Amino acid sequence: MANFTDLTGLAGVASAIAAAALLLPWTKRLTQTRLAVVLGTVFVLSLIPFGTLPVAAYVRGITGDLSTTTLVLLWCALLRPWCGCAAIGTEHRRVLLVLAALCALAFYPMALGAGSFDPYRLGYGNPQFMVALLVFALLAWFRRFTLVALCIALATLAWAAGWYESNNLWDYLLDPFVSVYALAAMMIFGVKMLSKSRRRNQLLSIP
Repeated sequence: MANFTDLTGLAGVASAIAAAALLLPWTKRLTQTRLAVVLGTVFVLSLIPFGTLPVAAYVRGITGDLSTTTLVLLWCALLRPWCGCAAIGTEHRRVLLVLAALCALAFYPMALGAGSFDPYRLGYGNPQFMVALLVFALLAWFRRFTLVALCIALATLAWAAGWYESNNLWDYLLDPFVSVYALAAMMIFGVKMLSKSRRRNQLLSIP
């Protein structure tokens, strides 16, 4: 029988598979009810064993457990057609992606040996790190960056509950997938802003 960490890990990967279905062009033409049926069906099918293991288990064997930040972004995408995520989440999502990109740029090089300090060790319950996260989450909450505060709070709670096999808080806060996605999104956003700025300057220079 699967244990708690296996069930949560499989559910996270199944969420990613269901969210990937949103990328299919024909899903945009579905009504909300039919879209809910399609996403629910994909989620359930990815958890049903085919052979010895479900599809989600094979994917999990490659990707590992997804961070809480990744899961929050996935569920924002999944729930967007039925709630106000699209209306209120654009700025919050951008702030979260900027922070994820900055953390990835600082965290992964040092964790892989660039320098004498290894930030990964802080994730094993370092008191100063926990206090810094609490202060940062409170600042995000007061600044109304709800998505940032939610990711930190959920990651900390999941880590304290032993949600995944890892006992390092960094694995709940960040993973390579959300890091690459955040870096790519920021690069695309920067290119778009630069392009708009150039077009604006060209229009202003026309006599």
